[in-house]
Amino acid sequence: MTEFQEQDLTGARFERVSLRGATFTQVFFNDASMQAVDLSGAQIRGAYFNGTRMRGVELVDVEISGELKNVVVNGVDIAPLVNAELNRRMPERARMRPDDSDGFRAAWAILERLWEDTVERARTFPEPALHRSVDGEWSFIQTLRHLNFASAAWVGRMVLGTASPWHELDLPWDEAPGWDGIPWDRDAGPSLDEVLTVRRERQAMVGHVMETLTDEQLASDVTRTEPGWPRAENFPVKECLRIVLNEEWEHRLYAERDLTALEKDN
Repeated sequence: MTEFQEQDLTGARFERVSLRGATFTQVFFNDASMQAVDLSGAQIRGAYFNGTRMRGVELVDVEISGELKNVVVNGVDIAPLVNAELNRRMPERARMRPDDSDGFRAAWAILERLWEDTVERARTFPEPALHRSVDGEWSFIQTLRHLNFASAAWVGRMVLGTASPWHELDLPWDEAPGWDGIPWDRDAGPSLDEVLTVRRERQAMVGHVMETLTDEQLASDVTRTEPGWPRAENFPVKECLRIVLNEEWEHRLYAERDLTALEKDN
C-alpha cells in the first residue's frame, strides 16, 4: 500500500488512476477539478463543500447530513425547503435560533427537557452499549463529552472569559487541528455517571448565563486572543450562544438516532 504523508501535491494530475478504498484525512481538495470520477459508495465526514459546483452528476440513493445554505439543485435552492420541512416535523426546532434574551432562555429550557428524556432513555441500555459507535459515529458517551467541550469553549471561554475552562474528559470534534493544553482523548472510557457529573456542571454554567442574559449583553461582542480555542476578535455573543444551542439540538438528534439503532441490534 502506497502512503502519502506530509506531502504537497498541489497541481498534481491523476488520470485513469484507481483510488478505490483509499483513505483521505486532513487532505485539501480546494479548487480541485474532477471529471468522470466515480464516487459510488464513498463515505465523507467533516467535509467542506463551500463554493463547490457539480455538473452532470448522478445523485441516487445519496444521504446528506449537514448545514445547508444556498444549495441549488436543478435550479432550486433546496435549503429553505429542507429547513421548512424539518421545522414542520419538529416545531421546537424553529426556536433554536432566537434573537432576544427571552428566546434564548426558552430555547435552553426546551433543550434541558429534551436531553433529560434522552439521558433517561440511555440509562435503559447496558453501559457497554453507550460506548458503542454506530456507523462510525461517536458513541453516546462521546457525544456527551463533545457537548461538554462545546459549552466550555463557547460559554466558558468566549462568553465568561475563562482562558482554559477544560475538563480532562472534554472531547473536541474529530477533525480539530489539536491544541496545546486542550484535552483530546477520544478513546477514554469514562462511565456515564462520570461524564454526566461534568455535564451537569456545564449545563448549570450555561443555564446561569441564560438566566441573567440581557438584550444588551446579547448585542455585544467578545474578543479572546489567548492561546487555545476559540480565538476570535469582536465575535457576537449571540453567535456564541447560538452555536451551543445548535450543538445541543443536533447532537441530541444524532444520539436518539443511534440509540434506536442500538435497540434494533439487541
